[in-house]
Amino acid sequence: MRPAVRRRVLLPTTVALCAALLVPPSPGAADDTTTAARSADLAADLDLLLADPALAGAHASVQVADAASGQVLYQRQEDTLMLPASTLKVATAAAALQLLGPQHRFATEVRTAGRRTGAVLHGDLVLRGGGDPSLLASDLDALARNLAAAGIRQVTGRLLFDDSRYDSVPLGPGWAWDDQPYYFSPQISALTIAPDEEFDVGTVKVTLTPAAPGGSAGVTVTPAAALVRFTGHIATGPPGSAYTAEAVRKLGTNEISLSGSIPADHGPAEEWVTVDDPAAVTATVFAAALRRYGVRIREPQRAEGPVSDGLVLARHDSAPLSDLLVPFLKLSNNGIAEHLVKEIGRVKSGEGSWRAGLEEVRRALPTGDLHGDRNQADGSGLSRYNLMSARQFTALLTFARRQPWYDAWYRALPVAGDPRRMVGGTLARRMQGTAAQGRVHAKTGSMSGVDALTGYAEDANGRVLAFTVLVNNVAGAGPRPVIDRIAIRLAGGEGAAGALTGPAPAPASGARQWEDCPEGRC
Repeated sequence: MRPAVRRRVLLPTTVALCAALLVPPSPGAADDTTTAARSADLAADLDLLLADPALAGAHASVQVADAASGQVLYQRQEDTLMLPASTLKVATAAAALQLLGPQHRFATEVRTAGRRTGAVLHGDLVLRGGGDPSLLASDLDALARNLAAAGIRQVTGRLLFDDSRYDSVPLGPGWAWDDQPYYFSPQISALTIAPDEEFDVGTVKVTLTPAAPGGSAGVTVTPAAALVRFTGHIATGPPGSAYTAEAVRKLGTNEISLSGSIPADHGPAEEWVTVDDPAAVTATVFAAALRRYGVRIREPQRAEGPVSDGLVLARHDSAPLSDLLVPFLKLSNNGIAEHLVKEIGRVKSGEGSWRAGLEEVRRALPTGDLHGDRNQADGSGLSRYNLMSARQFTALLTFARRQPWYDAWYRALPVAGDPRRMVGGTLARRMQGTAAQGRVHAKTGSMSGVDALTGYAEDANGRVLAFTVLVNNVAGAGPRPVIDRIAIRLAGGEGAAGALTGPAPAPASGARQWEDCPEGRC
């Protein structure tokens, strides 16, 4: 049931009105009156927006506050616990900055306890994962090149891969089993690679190239040495025909089933598909790189336990956490989120698990309003066990403003209406040409039945507002235009009448934003 509309219009009593007529107001009183009037106007406008028929049957938890003082300017069902979807990533990012620090890096090492005789290494070679959520095939290539440049040409022992920095639980609590083939639901491992610099770890990129009409489309995979195989085929349809091509991994395997059709005039298309056992796939890619540089090596196998001794022959360090936050928050990268949770657990308690990491996250955010009941089951918001309220998010936003890492955190938030992918992110095509463009920095969140936005808006007077809108129990077209109009109203201040009467903002779209994926799979 839609909540009743609550209007916060300030109605002065007769006594107060008479007093105002008899006594000239002081400058401070005038300022207070102006502020009160603006708050009343804001409340009336937001009440009107939240009465939109698009929210019929839905529940909304909303709060708006002055980001500097924390003064609440508007709220509705602010303490109601809601599914946050990807807005939860702001809590994960804040905790990671607080506990790991902006300069934290992830190290991938090549070790050995063997001895070397000339070009021959007598003993095992170990690829040791350090939890890097940004490791690329090119980084493994550089490690292999360094070994070859050192003169190693043969390894008599085994090629072992060590993914023991994190536990062996690959999927988060409450994740949907049927999401597993899709790139937004990767298996989490301390040793994993991404196919490109958007760092969708635990996936491969499948490129489909149309042939002549009636022919089978060409299929290639990145990284090329990834341990996957294809079954089925994708047909090439007539020019202008529908795109129905799919590449879907069979659960429990690295078999990717191809089906559907791609138009002859479509041009190359790209699909991202998760892999089973990312550590084994990563080790296979590393073994192929070694062989390209002339190093003879056996097929890789998993180490029986942690390998912490021996000589470090080569090492790759990730970019600092402050830089990794950009693809994490801008693109709503689920894999990075879960790596951060497990890394927090490993660094702070010696256990790289969701349980240990989330306990540290809970303790790391000591703001008063965050002490209330809430539940964080993962780092990304993919789990339907997550529950938070608008008040808790807004408390986090005001807490973050006082932290030394705030600038890095704020820069990583998507910017409304900015078409640059690594600036606008999941807000790149939302609120373009409105008062919110460039003035709303906020994290999106959506999945089936959920749409949300939390972040900061600069109003017409230069004041920064912290705001949160969480909408659950959504069916039909969804509430995104309403959420965008709320953000526009906050950014536009007194000049935001167009946010109430103008056309609905265009919905977000674009490649590989799991929050906007088709067919309700997310």
